[in-house]
Amino acid sequence: MQKVSFLKSIHVKLVLIYVLLIVIALQIIGIYFSKELEDSLKNNFQDSILRRMELVQYSIREEMLKERIETASTPTSESGIGAILREFSTDDINEIRVIDSRNRILATSEDNQSMVGQRANDDIVRKAMSAETLQENISLDKQTMQRVWVLAAPITDTVGPNGEVLGVIYIESDIEKVFDQMNEINRIFAAGIAVSLVITIILGILVARTITRPISDMRKQAQAMSKGNFSRKVRVYGTDEIGQLAIAFNHLTNRLQESQSTTEAERRKLASVLSNMTDGVIATDRKGKIILINEPALSLLHDTRESTLNRPIASVLGLDQEYSFEDLIHMKESVSLDFSTSDAPYILRANFSVIQKETGFVNGLITVLHDITEQEKIDMERREFVANVSHELRTPLTTMRSYLEALADGAWRDEMIAPTFLNVTQTETERMIRLVNDLLQLSKMDSQEYELSFEFVEFNKFFTHIIDRFEMSKSKNVEFLRLLPETSYFVDIDRDKLTQVMDNIISNSLKYSPDGGNIRFGFTVHENMLRVMISDDGMGIPKENVGRIFDRFYRVDRARARSMGGTGLGLAIAREMIEAHGGKIWAESEEEVGTTIFFTLPFELDGAGDWE
Repeated sequence: MQKVSFLKSIHVKLVLIYVLLIVIALQIIGIYFSKELEDSLKNNFQDSILRRMELVQYSIREEMLKERIETASTPTSESGIGAILREFSTDDINEIRVIDSRNRILATSEDNQSMVGQRANDDIVRKAMSAETLQENISLDKQTMQRVWVLAAPITDTVGPNGEVLGVIYIESDIEKVFDQMNEINRIFAAGIAVSLVITIILGILVARTITRPISDMRKQAQAMSKGNFSRKVRVYGTDEIGQLAIAFNHLTNRLQESQSTTEAERRKLASVLSNMTDGVIATDRKGKIILINEPALSLLHDTRESTLNRPIASVLGLDQEYSFEDLIHMKESVSLDFSTSDAPYILRANFSVIQKETGFVNGLITVLHDITEQEKIDMERREFVANVSHELRTPLTTMRSYLEALADGAWRDEMIAPTFLNVTQTETERMIRLVNDLLQLSKMDSQEYELSFEFVEFNKFFTHIIDRFEMSKSKNVEFLRLLPETSYFVDIDRDKLTQVMDNIISNSLKYSPDGGNIRFGFTVHENMLRVMISDDGMGIPKENVGRIFDRFYRVDRARARSMGGTGLGLAIAREMIEAHGGKIWAESEEEVGTTIFFTLPFELDGAGDWE
């Protein structure tokens, strides 16, 4: 898992959010407090000035009315008014002027008395005199570059009938002190905010730590769980929501550990089952792509895991031309997969099973592969065997029925025809008896219901005796050539069964050898086995058929073999007998040259054997 950077961590985010909330709150409080305090100080300052201005206004009006009565013919004296102005002059009032109705300055509180008697050119004075109301504004003093509050209030004769304006009182008050006081208060407030922020940050870090520490522990636990470590537990710091979350997380860890253990055990069981199955198993996802395949399936398909995974199953099984994945999902019957070549048959059977949820949603497909090549081969051989037996029995029975019907129709009265018909019937009967006996013998061999009577015999004498018997009874002009070693070799055999084997082989050689031909007999020694050879100069067997002459009922030339009285079971019986003696039998042949039958037997150099 990627490490979280410092600036992106939830700890820093919580502290920043906490601090920003405090800063915003302090700013709102500060702005509101400053505005209200500024208005309060300004109003207090202005109320103070206005109350003193009313006193000054009253005093000056009385003084001006009194001097007007006493000296109506002379100009108003400035000495009394000046005294009043100096009396009311304070530190927060920079200057007080009195202007008469003709805009002439009667008195001022400043030391500079040269302006007395001069004309006042202030607009605020003219507005106050013409409007007969109080005029005010805040302006900047050009000399001190400080803010001053300028007031101009008309002095009205309240005694006279017309309320004549006697003049105007002009006051400049030092309101800058109010703003200086506000600045000082703001500085104090800013310092308090700074201290509060420091404390807030420290507290925010501590508070955020109490929240992020359990979260950090859970993150580390999640990382450990992703690596398969479920032994680590999250520390519970309290019983609040985060504490409850930590308890739930630890419970989840235990459940996941139990689930993983169960899943791992089931996975191992499944892997063991899949790996030890002789059948191939293939699993797909819901789109039909292979997600699991065991080794037997790879072996059956002669493919690799890398080339099969994530491929459509229909393509891997060679069914994409006939079936789609949807067709395979609804497939109820098994499907045969024919991978046979010209050299060998190879057939698989595929059974399909759908993986479904309880809701019916298809999650995938399970395919089980069976190798049914041998089964198909056995079924084919069984069908062929039944057909061959039926044919072999039907032919003599048909012949017998024809001759018996002829005899029944009166041919038995003919002394020339009747013996011939009876002879043919007897020949076909003996042929059927031989066939049935051979079938019974093969059946016993297949079910292993026979026992071999082993005895030690000198193979040289045994082989010579059989050759002599055939040489004396042969009906063709065929020469027997013996290639037998002088050393005596002893074999542990069932004399009757091996005699039957050699009779079958030699009989075939005599049947197919032409007049004037040769039959060669011999044996050689290879390691601990005798290799016996019986070779003729017959018509030979095509190369592609040599390997099948030991199959039951197999004939290279069926018509000729049947005419010679063969059942097609002699070499099959010979193979079973030789293999029962621990040897092998095979043939080598070339057309128009001849055929050689080989078989092997275990031997000993002396005849003591087990008698010692």
